[in-house]
Amino acid sequence: MKRLTDYTSYADAQSHFATERLWELFDGDRSVFNIAHECVDRHAGRGREAVIVCRADGTDEKISFDDLSRDSSQFAHYLERKGVQKGDRVAIMLEPSREFYTAMFGVIKRGAIAVPLFTLFGPDGVRLRVGDCKPALLVTNEDKREVAAGLGTTPYEIFNSALWQELGVLPSMYEIQSSPDELAVFQYTSGTTRELPEAVKHTHKALVTLMVAALYGTGLRPGDRFMCPSSPAWGHGLWHGTLAPLALGLTVGSYSGRFNPERLLQALSSHRFTNMSAAATHYRMMKNCGKAGDYEYHFKKLSFTGEPIDDDTADFVQECFGLPVCSMYGTTEIGVVLASYPGAEDFPVKRGSLGKAVPGTVVEVHDAEGKVCPPGTTGQLMVLRRGQWVPTKDLGRTDEDGYFYHGGRADDVIISAGWTMSAVEIENVILMHEDVLEAAVIGVPDAIRGQVVKAFVVSDRACSDAFADEVQSLVKTKLSQHEYPRHIAFVAELPKTPAGKVHRKVLREREAAALTASPV
Repeated sequence: MKRLTDYTSYADAQSHFATERLWELFDGDRSVFNIAHECVDRHAGRGREAVIVCRADGTDEKISFDDLSRDSSQFAHYLERKGVQKGDRVAIMLEPSREFYTAMFGVIKRGAIAVPLFTLFGPDGVRLRVGDCKPALLVTNEDKREVAAGLGTTPYEIFNSALWQELGVLPSMYEIQSSPDELAVFQYTSGTTRELPEAVKHTHKALVTLMVAALYGTGLRPGDRFMCPSSPAWGHGLWHGTLAPLALGLTVGSYSGRFNPERLLQALSSHRFTNMSAAATHYRMMKNCGKAGDYEYHFKKLSFTGEPIDDDTADFVQECFGLPVCSMYGTTEIGVVLASYPGAEDFPVKRGSLGKAVPGTVVEVHDAEGKVCPPGTTGQLMVLRRGQWVPTKDLGRTDEDGYFYHGGRADDVIISAGWTMSAVEIENVILMHEDVLEAAVIGVPDAIRGQVVKAFVVSDRACSDAFADEVQSLVKTKLSQHEYPRHIAFVAELPKTPAGKVHRKVLREREAAALTASPV
Protein backbone atom coordinates (compact mmCIF):
# COMPACT_ATOMS: atom_id res chain seq x y z
CA MET A 1 0.00 0.00 0.00
CA LYS A 2 1.30 3.45 -0.89
CA ARG A 3 2.33 5.90 1.82
CA LEU A 4 1.71 9.63 1.75
CA THR A 5 5.36 10.13 0.79
CA ASP A 6 4.70 8.25 -2.46
CA TYR A 7 2.36 10.99 -3.72
CA THR A 8 3.70 14.24 -5.11
CA SER A 9 0.78 15.98 -6.84
CA TYR A 10 -1.66 18.50 -5.39
CA ALA A 11 -4.59 16.39 -6.61
CA ASP A 12 -3.28 13.33 -4.79
CA ALA A 13 -2.75 15.37 -1.62
CA GLN A 14 -6.43 16.29 -1.65
CA SER A 15 -7.60 12.76 -2.55
CA HIS A 16 -5.41 10.54 -0.38
CA PHE A 17 -4.62 12.58 2.73
CA ALA A 18 -6.02 11.49 6.07
CA THR A 19 -4.63 12.46 9.46
CA GLU A 20 -4.54 8.82 10.53
CA ARG A 21 -2.28 7.99 7.60
CA LEU A 22 0.48 10.20 9.02
CA TRP A 23 1.15 7.51 11.63
CA GLU A 24 2.08 5.10 8.83
CA LEU A 25 5.30 7.09 8.32
CA PHE A 26 6.66 6.06 11.74
CA ASP A 27 7.67 3.04 13.81
CA GLY A 28 5.78 4.22 16.88
CA ASP A 29 2.07 4.21 17.51
CA ARG A 30 -0.48 5.82 19.82
CA SER A 31 0.87 3.95 22.84
CA VAL A 32 4.66 4.15 22.37
CA PHE A 33 6.35 6.99 20.50
CA ASN A 34 9.65 8.86 20.86
CA ILE A 35 11.03 11.61 18.65
CA ALA A 36 14.66 10.50 19.07
CA HIS A 37 13.89 6.97 17.94
CA GLU A 38 11.93 8.18 14.92
CA CYS A 39 14.55 10.74 13.87
CA VAL A 40 17.71 8.83 14.69
CA ASP A 41 17.75 5.23 15.86
CA ARG A 42 15.49 3.66 13.27
CA HIS A 43 17.72 5.02 10.47
CA ALA A 44 20.99 3.77 12.00
CA GLY A 45 22.89 0.78 10.65
CA ARG A 46 22.80 1.89 7.02
CA GLY A 47 25.93 4.04 6.98
CA ARG A 48 24.04 7.15 5.87
CA GLU A 49 24.72 10.81 6.65
CA ALA A 50 22.26 12.44 9.01
CA VAL A 51 23.54 16.02 9.27
CA ILE A 52 26.05 18.15 7.42
CA VAL A 53 26.95 21.19 9.51
CA CYS A 54 28.19 24.00 7.28
CA ARG A 55 30.19 26.38 9.44
CA ALA A 56 30.74 30.06 8.80
CA ASP A 57 34.53 29.51 8.89
CA GLY A 58 34.32 27.36 5.75
CA THR A 59 34.65 23.95 7.40
CA ASP A 60 32.07 21.17 7.35
CA GLU A 61 31.13 18.56 9.93
CA LYS A 62 29.41 15.37 8.78
CA ILE A 63 27.46 13.31 11.30
CA SER A 64 26.05 9.90 10.38
CA PHE A 65 22.89 8.34 11.78
CA ASP A 66 25.16 5.69 13.34
CA ASP A 67 27.23 8.35 15.13
CA LEU A 68 24.19 10.23 16.30
CA SER A 69 22.43 7.11 17.56
CA ARG A 70 25.46 6.07 19.61
CA ASP A 71 26.32 9.55 20.91
CA SER A 72 22.77 10.42 21.94
CA SER A 73 22.34 7.09 23.72
CA GLN A 74 25.51 7.73 25.70
CA PHE A 75 24.27 11.20 26.55
CA ALA A 76 20.97 9.77 27.76
CA HIS A 77 22.91 7.42 30.09
CA TYR A 78 24.99 10.39 31.24
CA LEU A 79 21.85 12.35 32.13
CA GLU A 80 20.43 9.41 34.02
CA ARG A 81 23.64 9.10 36.06
CA LYS A 82 23.49 12.82 36.87
CA GLY A 83 20.01 12.34 38.26
CA VAL A 84 18.06 14.02 35.46
CA GLN A 85 14.57 12.52 35.63
CA LYS A 86 11.85 12.01 33.05
CA GLY A 87 9.99 15.28 32.64
CA ASP A 88 12.94 17.43 33.78
CA ARG A 89 13.86 20.30 31.49
CA VAL A 90 17.35 20.42 30.01
CA ALA A 91 18.34 23.68 28.31
CA ILE A 92 20.70 23.39 25.33
CA MET A 93 22.56 26.52 24.27
CA LEU A 94 24.82 25.34 21.44
CA GLU A 95 25.29 26.13 17.77
CA PRO A 96 24.45 23.34 15.30
CA SER A 97 27.19 20.77 15.86
CA ARG A 98 27.76 17.17 16.87
CA GLU A 99 27.45 18.36 20.46
CA PHE A 100 24.09 20.05 19.86
CA TYR A 101 22.43 17.06 18.16
CA THR A 102 23.94 14.64 20.68
CA ALA A 103 22.55 16.63 23.59
CA MET A 104 19.14 17.30 22.07
CA PHE A 105 18.37 13.72 21.08
CA GLY A 106 20.00 12.40 24.25
CA VAL A 107 17.66 14.53 26.36
CA ILE A 108 14.64 13.29 24.39
CA LYS A 109 15.76 9.66 24.68
CA ARG A 110 16.04 10.06 28.42
CA GLY A 111 12.41 11.18 28.52
CA ALA A 112 13.41 14.67 29.65
CA ILE A 113 12.33 17.86 27.86
CA ALA A 114 14.77 19.59 25.49
CA VAL A 115 14.78 23.40 25.62
CA PRO A 116 16.92 24.83 22.80
CA LEU A 117 18.17 28.36 23.50
CA PHE A 118 19.52 30.81 20.94
CA THR A 119 23.30 31.18 21.31
CA LEU A 120 23.23 34.95 20.80
CA PHE A 121 21.01 35.56 23.80
CA GLY A 122 22.66 37.86 26.30
CA PRO A 123 22.64 37.19 30.05
CA ASP A 124 19.20 38.77 30.55
CA GLY A 125 17.60 36.79 27.72
CA VAL A 126 19.03 33.52 29.03
CA ARG A 127 18.14 34.32 32.64
CA LEU A 128 14.50 35.00 31.79
CA ARG A 129 14.04 31.75 29.88
CA VAL A 130 15.93 29.66 32.41
CA GLY A 131 13.90 31.26 35.18
CA ASP A 132 10.72 30.34 33.33
CA CYS A 133 11.46 26.68 32.46
CA LYS A 134 13.67 25.94 35.53
CA PRO A 135 15.95 23.36 33.89
CA ALA A 136 17.63 20.61 35.84
CA LEU A 137 20.70 21.24 33.66
CA LEU A 138 22.01 23.75 31.11
CA VAL A 139 24.34 22.39 28.42
CA THR A 140 26.54 24.92 26.66
CA ASN A 141 30.08 25.58 25.47
CA GLU A 142 33.14 27.37 26.79
CA ASP A 143 32.15 30.66 25.17
CA LYS A 144 29.01 30.78 27.28
CA ARG A 145 30.57 29.66 30.56
CA GLU A 146 30.34 33.13 32.11
CA VAL A 147 26.64 33.43 31.19
CA ALA A 148 25.94 29.94 32.58
CA ALA A 149 27.86 30.67 35.78
CA GLY A 150 25.80 33.81 36.29
CA LEU A 151 22.53 31.88 36.50
CA GLY A 152 22.85 31.23 40.21
CA THR A 153 21.70 27.78 41.27
CA THR A 154 21.07 26.37 37.78
CA PRO A 155 23.50 23.48 37.19
CA TYR A 156 25.40 23.67 33.93
CA GLU A 157 27.71 21.46 31.90
CA ILE A 158 30.31 22.60 29.39
CA PHE A 159 30.25 20.24 26.41
CA ASN A 160 34.00 19.87 25.78
CA SER A 161 36.57 17.15 25.13
CA ALA A 162 36.45 16.04 28.77
CA LEU A 163 32.72 15.39 28.50
CA TRP A 164 33.22 13.48 25.26
CA GLN A 165 35.70 11.22 27.07
CA GLU A 166 33.19 10.67 29.85
CA LEU A 167 30.48 9.77 27.34
CA GLY A 168 32.75 7.41 25.43
CA VAL A 169 32.77 4.76 28.17
CA LEU A 170 28.97 4.67 28.51
CA PRO A 171 26.71 2.13 26.75
CA SER A 172 25.95 2.88 23.09
CA MET A 173 22.30 1.77 23.35
CA TYR A 174 19.54 3.27 25.47
CA GLU A 175 16.13 1.79 26.13
CA ILE A 176 13.56 4.39 25.16
CA GLN A 177 10.24 4.52 26.97
CA SER A 178 7.84 7.36 26.19
CA SER A 179 4.27 7.82 25.09
CA PRO A 180 3.05 10.17 22.33
CA ASP A 181 1.44 12.52 24.86
CA GLU A 182 4.53 13.05 27.02
CA LEU A 183 6.29 16.40 26.67
CA ALA A 184 9.47 16.40 24.57
CA VAL A 185 10.40 20.00 23.65
CA PHE A 186 9.81 23.49 25.00
CA GLN A 187 10.19 26.16 22.34
CA TYR A 188 10.43 29.87 23.05
CA THR A 189 9.27 32.16 20.26
CA SER A 190 11.33 35.26 19.60
CA GLY A 191 10.76 38.22 21.88
CA THR A 192 12.46 41.01 23.75
CA THR A 193 14.01 40.67 27.17
CA ARG A 194 11.28 42.95 28.49
CA GLU A 195 8.49 40.73 27.21
CA LEU A 196 9.22 37.03 27.55
CA PRO A 197 7.09 34.96 25.18
CA GLU A 198 5.47 31.91 26.73
CA ALA A 199 7.12 28.60 25.93
CA VAL A 200 5.25 26.47 23.40
CA LYS A 201 5.16 22.96 24.85
CA HIS A 202 5.41 20.11 22.34
CA THR A 203 4.70 16.44 22.96
CA HIS A 204 6.32 13.57 21.08
CA LYS A 205 3.31 13.19 18.80
CA ALA A 206 3.86 16.75 17.56
CA LEU A 207 6.26 15.07 15.14
CA VAL A 208 3.30 13.28 13.55
CA THR A 209 1.36 16.51 13.07
CA LEU A 210 4.52 18.16 11.73
CA MET A 211 4.52 15.86 8.73
CA VAL A 212 1.68 17.84 7.16
CA ALA A 213 4.06 20.79 6.83
CA ALA A 214 6.91 18.50 5.78
CA LEU A 215 4.93 16.90 2.96
CA TYR A 216 3.14 19.97 1.63
CA GLY A 217 5.02 23.00 2.99
CA THR A 218 8.61 21.98 2.29
CA GLY A 219 7.78 19.11 -0.05
CA LEU A 220 10.00 16.56 1.70
CA ARG A 221 10.20 13.19 -0.02
CA PRO A 222 12.59 10.21 0.16
CA GLY A 223 15.87 10.97 -1.60
CA ASP A 224 15.88 14.71 -0.92
CA ARG A 225 19.04 16.37 0.33
CA PHE A 226 17.57 19.12 2.48
CA MET A 227 19.08 22.39 3.70
CA CYS A 228 17.59 24.78 6.26
CA PRO A 229 19.93 27.61 7.36
CA SER A 230 17.63 28.78 10.19
CA SER A 231 18.84 28.21 13.75
CA PRO A 232 17.41 25.09 15.44
CA ALA A 233 16.74 27.29 18.47
CA TRP A 234 13.63 28.43 16.56
CA GLY A 235 10.62 26.57 15.23
CA HIS A 236 11.54 26.71 11.55
CA GLY A 237 15.10 25.50 12.09
CA LEU A 238 14.23 22.79 14.62
CA TRP A 239 10.92 21.32 13.48
CA HIS A 240 10.88 21.97 9.74
CA GLY A 241 14.65 22.07 9.24
CA THR A 242 15.78 19.24 11.51
CA LEU A 243 13.19 16.90 13.02
CA ALA A 244 10.90 16.48 9.99
CA PRO A 245 13.61 15.59 7.44
CA LEU A 246 15.50 13.35 9.87
CA ALA A 247 12.27 11.51 10.64
CA LEU A 248 12.10 10.64 6.95
CA GLY A 249 15.72 9.49 6.94
CA LEU A 250 16.96 12.40 4.83
CA THR A 251 20.37 14.05 4.93
CA VAL A 252 19.98 17.48 6.51
CA GLY A 253 22.16 20.54 6.09
CA SER A 254 22.43 23.14 8.86
CA TYR A 255 24.35 26.39 9.19
CA SER A 256 26.53 27.25 12.19
CA GLY A 257 27.98 30.62 13.10
CA ARG A 258 27.54 34.16 11.85
CA PHE A 259 25.50 34.07 8.67
CA ASN A 260 27.44 34.66 5.47
CA PRO A 261 25.33 34.35 2.30
CA GLU A 262 28.24 33.40 0.07
CA ARG A 263 29.26 30.63 2.47
CA LEU A 264 25.70 29.28 2.27
CA LEU A 265 25.77 29.41 -1.55
CA GLN A 266 29.06 27.51 -1.57
CA ALA A 267 27.65 24.83 0.74
CA LEU A 268 24.47 24.47 -1.32
CA SER A 269 26.56 23.80 -4.38
CA SER A 270 29.28 21.56 -2.94
CA HIS A 271 26.88 19.29 -1.04
CA ARG A 272 24.40 19.13 -3.91
CA PHE A 273 21.33 19.98 -1.84
CA THR A 274 18.11 19.44 -3.79
CA ASN A 275 15.57 21.01 -1.43
CA MET A 276 15.87 24.12 0.73
CA SER A 277 13.58 25.96 3.10
CA ALA A 278 14.85 29.33 4.32
CA ALA A 279 13.64 32.65 5.65
CA ALA A 280 12.83 35.36 3.15
CA THR A 281 15.78 37.29 4.59
CA HIS A 282 18.18 34.47 3.66
CA TYR A 283 17.14 34.62 0.01
CA ARG A 284 17.37 38.41 0.03
CA MET A 285 20.90 38.30 1.45
CA MET A 286 21.94 35.72 -1.15
CA LYS A 287 20.68 38.11 -3.82
CA ASN A 288 22.40 41.14 -2.34
CA CYS A 289 25.81 39.48 -1.93
CA GLY A 290 26.25 39.33 -5.72
CA LYS A 291 28.00 35.94 -5.65
CA ALA A 292 25.14 33.57 -6.49
CA GLY A 293 26.19 33.28 -10.13
CA ASP A 294 29.57 31.82 -9.15
CA TYR A 295 28.16 28.40 -8.22
CA GLU A 296 26.18 25.53 -9.69
CA TYR A 297 23.03 24.26 -7.96
CA HIS A 298 20.91 21.11 -7.96
CA PHE A 299 17.56 22.24 -6.57
CA LYS A 300 14.23 20.61 -7.31
CA LYS A 301 12.21 22.33 -4.55
CA LEU A 302 12.49 25.67 -2.72
CA SER A 303 10.34 27.19 0.02
CA PHE A 304 10.40 30.16 2.36
CA THR A 305 8.67 31.28 5.53
CA GLY A 306 8.76 34.00 8.16
CA GLU A 307 7.56 36.97 6.12
CA PRO A 308 6.51 37.70 2.52
CA ILE A 309 9.20 37.72 -0.13
CA ASP A 310 9.59 40.81 -2.28
CA ASP A 311 9.30 40.69 -6.07
CA ASP A 312 12.98 41.40 -6.80
CA THR A 313 14.07 38.54 -4.55
CA ALA A 314 11.50 36.21 -6.08
CA ASP A 315 12.87 37.14 -9.54
CA PHE A 316 16.40 36.41 -8.31
CA VAL A 317 15.41 32.98 -7.03
CA GLN A 318 13.73 32.07 -10.31
CA GLU A 319 16.67 33.25 -12.41
CA CYS A 320 19.44 31.83 -10.19
CA PHE A 321 17.96 28.50 -9.13
CA GLY A 322 15.54 27.93 -12.01
CA LEU A 323 12.53 27.41 -9.73
CA PRO A 324 9.81 29.49 -8.12
CA VAL A 325 10.14 29.81 -4.36
CA CYS A 326 7.08 28.42 -2.58
CA SER A 327 5.50 30.04 0.46
CA MET A 328 4.86 28.16 3.70
CA TYR A 329 2.73 30.03 6.21
CA GLY A 330 1.89 29.30 9.83
CA THR A 331 2.75 30.23 13.40
CA THR A 332 4.51 28.46 16.25
CA GLU A 333 1.18 28.09 18.03
CA ILE A 334 -1.00 26.76 15.18
CA GLY A 335 1.56 25.15 12.89
CA VAL A 336 1.65 25.42 9.09
CA VAL A 337 -1.78 26.00 7.55
CA LEU A 338 -1.06 27.40 4.07
CA ALA A 339 1.45 26.15 1.51
CA SER A 340 2.38 26.27 -2.16
CA TYR A 341 3.08 22.53 -2.42
CA PRO A 342 6.70 22.50 -3.66
CA GLY A 343 7.32 19.59 -6.02
CA ALA A 344 3.67 19.33 -7.08
CA GLU A 345 3.71 19.84 -10.84
CA ASP A 346 -0.06 20.42 -10.96
CA PHE A 347 0.00 23.32 -8.46
CA PRO A 348 0.72 26.69 -10.15
CA VAL A 349 2.78 28.85 -7.80
CA LYS A 350 1.35 32.37 -7.74
CA ARG A 351 3.81 35.18 -7.12
CA GLY A 352 3.18 36.84 -3.77
CA SER A 353 0.63 34.32 -2.55
CA LEU A 354 0.73 32.13 0.55
CA GLY A 355 -0.72 29.25 -1.48
CA LYS A 356 -3.72 27.26 -0.34
CA ALA A 357 -4.70 25.36 2.80
CA VAL A 358 -2.79 22.18 3.59
CA PRO A 359 -4.90 18.99 3.56
CA GLY A 360 -7.15 18.58 6.57
CA THR A 361 -7.12 22.29 7.41
CA VAL A 362 -9.78 24.97 6.89
CA VAL A 363 -8.60 28.58 6.56
CA GLU A 364 -10.79 31.62 5.90
CA VAL A 365 -10.56 35.42 5.88
CA HIS A 366 -13.09 36.98 8.26
CA ASP A 367 -14.28 40.54 8.71
CA ALA A 368 -14.83 42.24 12.07
CA GLU A 369 -18.24 40.57 12.38
CA GLY A 370 -16.90 37.09 11.78
CA LYS A 371 -18.24 36.81 8.25
CA VAL A 372 -16.22 35.44 5.34
CA CYS A 373 -14.66 38.24 3.29
CA PRO A 374 -15.17 38.14 -0.48
CA PRO A 375 -12.10 37.74 -2.73
CA GLY A 376 -9.92 40.83 -2.73
CA THR A 377 -11.11 42.09 0.67
CA THR A 378 -8.64 42.16 3.54
CA GLY A 379 -9.62 40.66 6.87
CA GLN A 380 -8.32 38.46 9.69
CA LEU A 381 -6.81 35.09 8.74
CA MET A 382 -8.67 32.45 10.77
CA VAL A 383 -8.11 28.71 11.20
CA LEU A 384 -10.80 26.21 12.19
CA ARG A 385 -9.66 24.07 15.12
CA ARG A 386 -11.93 21.67 17.00
CA GLY A 387 -15.00 23.48 15.80
CA GLN A 388 -13.72 26.92 16.82
CA TRP A 389 -12.25 29.71 14.69
CA VAL A 390 -8.76 30.58 15.93
CA PRO A 391 -7.18 33.93 14.92
CA THR A 392 -3.67 33.87 13.48
CA LYS A 393 -3.22 37.56 14.40
CA ASP A 394 -2.39 38.17 10.74
CA LEU A 395 -4.35 39.93 8.05
CA GLY A 396 -4.92 38.47 4.61
CA ARG A 397 -7.14 38.17 1.57
CA THR A 398 -8.01 35.61 -1.10
CA ASP A 399 -8.28 35.83 -4.87
CA GLU A 400 -10.86 34.35 -7.22
CA ASP A 401 -8.86 31.11 -7.47
CA GLY A 402 -8.77 30.51 -3.71
CA TYR A 403 -5.13 31.53 -3.15
CA PHE A 404 -4.36 33.39 0.07
CA TYR A 405 -2.29 36.58 0.36
CA HIS A 406 -0.62 38.06 3.43
CA GLY A 407 -1.73 41.48 4.59
CA GLY A 408 0.75 41.89 7.43
CA ARG A 409 0.43 41.46 11.16
CA ALA A 410 -2.73 42.92 12.58
CA ASP A 411 -0.61 45.46 14.50
CA ASP A 412 1.36 46.36 11.33
CA VAL A 413 -1.66 47.97 9.70
CA ILE A 414 -1.29 51.72 9.25
CA ILE A 415 -4.44 53.86 9.27
CA SER A 416 -3.84 57.36 7.92
CA ALA A 417 -6.66 59.86 7.39
CA GLY A 418 -9.10 56.95 7.21
CA TRP A 419 -7.02 54.96 4.70
CA THR A 420 -5.94 51.46 5.72
CA MET A 421 -2.46 50.58 4.47
CA SER A 422 -0.27 47.48 4.67
CA ALA A 423 3.32 47.89 5.83
CA VAL A 424 4.21 44.75 3.87
CA GLU A 425 2.90 46.10 0.55
CA ILE A 426 4.72 49.42 0.97
CA GLU A 427 7.97 47.64 1.87
CA ASN A 428 7.66 45.45 -1.20
CA VAL A 429 7.49 48.51 -3.46
CA ILE A 430 10.39 50.28 -1.73
CA LEU A 431 12.52 47.18 -2.26
CA MET A 432 11.98 47.56 -6.00
CA HIS A 433 14.36 50.55 -5.97
CA GLU A 434 17.70 49.34 -7.28
CA ASP A 435 19.66 51.04 -4.49
CA VAL A 436 17.56 49.72 -1.59
CA LEU A 437 18.93 46.63 0.17
CA GLU A 438 16.39 46.37 2.99
CA ALA A 439 13.34 48.32 4.09
CA ALA A 440 10.89 48.42 6.99
CA VAL A 441 7.73 50.49 7.35
CA ILE A 442 5.74 51.54 10.40
CA GLY A 443 3.06 54.09 11.22
CA VAL A 444 4.05 57.11 13.31
CA PRO A 445 1.76 59.65 14.99
CA ASP A 446 0.60 62.66 12.99
CA ALA A 447 -1.52 65.51 14.35
CA ILE A 448 -3.62 65.80 11.20
CA ARG A 449 -3.83 62.29 9.76
CA GLY A 450 -3.60 60.22 12.95
CA GLN A 451 -0.73 58.22 11.48
CA VAL A 452 1.61 58.57 8.54
CA VAL A 453 4.05 56.14 6.99
CA LYS A 454 7.69 56.17 8.02
CA ALA A 455 10.20 54.04 6.14
CA PHE A 456 13.58 52.84 7.36
CA VAL A 457 15.91 52.15 4.46
CA VAL A 458 19.24 50.30 4.31
CA SER A 459 21.41 51.15 1.31
CA ASP A 460 25.04 51.42 0.23
CA ARG A 461 24.13 54.68 -1.51
CA ALA A 462 24.63 57.87 0.45
CA CYS A 463 21.44 59.27 1.93
CA SER A 464 20.12 62.44 0.36
CA ASP A 465 16.90 64.34 -0.24
CA ALA A 466 17.04 63.22 -3.88
CA PHE A 467 17.24 59.56 -2.83
CA ALA A 468 14.30 60.01 -0.47
CA ASP A 469 12.30 61.69 -3.25
CA GLU A 470 12.97 58.72 -5.54
CA VAL A 471 11.66 56.27 -2.94
CA GLN A 472 8.56 58.37 -2.31
CA SER A 473 7.84 58.76 -6.03
CA LEU A 474 8.21 55.02 -6.57
CA VAL A 475 5.57 54.25 -3.94
CA LYS A 476 3.24 56.92 -5.28
CA THR A 477 3.55 55.43 -8.77
CA LYS A 478 3.25 51.76 -7.83
CA LEU A 479 0.62 52.02 -5.08
CA SER A 480 -1.21 55.30 -4.60
CA GLN A 481 -0.68 58.94 -3.73
CA HIS A 482 -1.63 58.53 -0.08
CA GLU A 483 0.51 55.46 0.72
CA TYR A 484 3.95 56.93 0.21
CA PRO A 485 6.31 57.27 3.23
CA ARG A 486 6.14 60.89 4.37
CA HIS A 487 9.19 60.25 6.56
CA ILE A 488 12.29 58.31 5.50
CA ALA A 489 15.21 57.38 7.74
CA PHE A 490 18.36 55.92 6.19
CA VAL A 491 19.86 53.43 8.65
CA ALA A 492 22.85 51.08 8.75
CA GLU A 493 20.74 48.05 9.70
CA LEU A 494 17.24 46.98 10.68
CA PRO A 495 16.36 45.29 13.97
CA LYS A 496 15.49 41.64 13.38
CA THR A 497 14.15 38.81 15.45
CA PRO A 498 16.56 35.90 15.99
CA ALA A 499 14.56 34.06 13.32
CA GLY A 500 15.52 36.71 10.77
CA LYS A 501 12.26 38.66 10.50
CA VAL A 502 12.28 42.44 10.46
CA HIS A 503 11.28 43.49 13.99
CA ARG A 504 8.84 46.35 13.34
CA LYS A 505 7.79 46.30 16.98
CA VAL A 506 11.27 47.44 18.00
CA LEU A 507 11.07 50.29 15.49
CA ARG A 508 7.70 51.34 16.90
CA GLU A 509 9.06 51.22 20.45
CA ARG A 510 12.05 53.36 19.46
CA GLU A 511 9.82 55.92 17.81
CA ALA A 512 7.53 56.04 20.83
CA ALA A 513 10.51 56.49 23.16
CA ALA A 514 11.94 59.26 20.98
CA LEU A 515 8.57 61.01 20.91
CA THR A 516 8.29 60.80 24.70
CA ALA A 517 11.80 62.14 25.15
CA SER A 518 11.25 65.08 22.76
CA PRO A 519 10.55 68.41 24.44
CA VAL A 520 7.02 69.71 24.03
